[in-house]
Amino acid sequence: MKDVADRVGVSRQLVSLVLRDLPGASAETRRRVRDAAAEMGYYPDSSARVLRGSRSFQVGVMFTMHEPFEVDLVEALLTGAAERGFSLVLGPLTPQRSHRDVIPELLGQRIEGLVVLAADGGSSRIDGLPDRIPVVQLGGPRSDAAVDDVRVDDAVGIRLLVDHLVELGHRRIAHVAGGSGPNAESRRTEYLRAMHRHELEPDIVEAAYTETAGAQAAAALLAREALPTAIIGANDRCASGVLATLVAAGVAVPAEVSVVGFDDSSVARLPYTQLTTVRHDPVHLARAALDALIGRIDDPDAPVVEHRETPELIVRRTSGPAPRD
Repeated sequence: MKDVADRVGVSRQLVSLVLRDLPGASAETRRRVRDAAAEMGYYPDSSARVLRGSRSFQVGVMFTMHEPFEVDLVEALLTGAAERGFSLVLGPLTPQRSHRDVIPELLGQRIEGLVVLAADGGSSRIDGLPDRIPVVQLGGPRSDAAVDDVRVDDAVGIRLLVDHLVELGHRRIAHVAGGSGPNAESRRTEYLRAMHRHELEPDIVEAAYTETAGAQAAAALLAREALPTAIIGANDRCASGVLATLVAAGVAVPAEVSVVGFDDSSVARLPYTQLTTVRHDPVHLARAALDALIGRIDDPDAPVVEHRETPELIVRRTSGPAPRD
């Protein structure tokens, strides 16, 4: 800062005010200081500033790097946090890093709140969440703690998919379920309800939220005497594994079998996939989660938030009329 001050011809204290975006300098001085700092390659030490301040204005995010929709949510959280004057501290989970490793690391960065997108091994449950800072569960695992919870309305999404396929004339509709993954149970339950409502026989094949699991489920279906005419994947990744396996086996999609997913992640929008799915906007979800979390930071006694985002049906190339028997 002294080098910047000498170059501009102002005091070091004034440079400090400008770089911390505090009042006390004219617009012209601010421009000159910032231009000089950029030319000299000087950037403020944000970690030192956090240590000096009484607040960090940082939010931790625990997530995995292999689920496309989680990545979409992290991107939306980055933008939403900046709009609210906060920054993110990212805590990725890996096979070698459990949430019991990640949470202490995030707390060591003086985060004021925690956004939970995932748990170890893609589990639907999580424990050991910190109780000294606010926590919001965003679309992933659930805990027994009374924390704010923001996620997609799975019941509406599955109903949209089943109703869409029934309207196309399908009667043999299978569900490749998400196993023990987050929200898999609620999607499985709503599939059963929707099938019963249409007086159709349910057909569930257990899998997981991965392309490999979807491919294995498709192989099991191909081994049957007769295929279902439509398949609902637990998510887009699972559905894409189903789709690729059917096509490789010579099954025409959607002429012989329709395939649909859930999430409208980047996988579904690929030009060679064009998967019918249900969409929930990551930007809306991120905003709702940040509003709940920052609201709890400001008022720890605020009512617990339980937000359910209503998805919409997105029809693409992988669904079509049921084939004639």
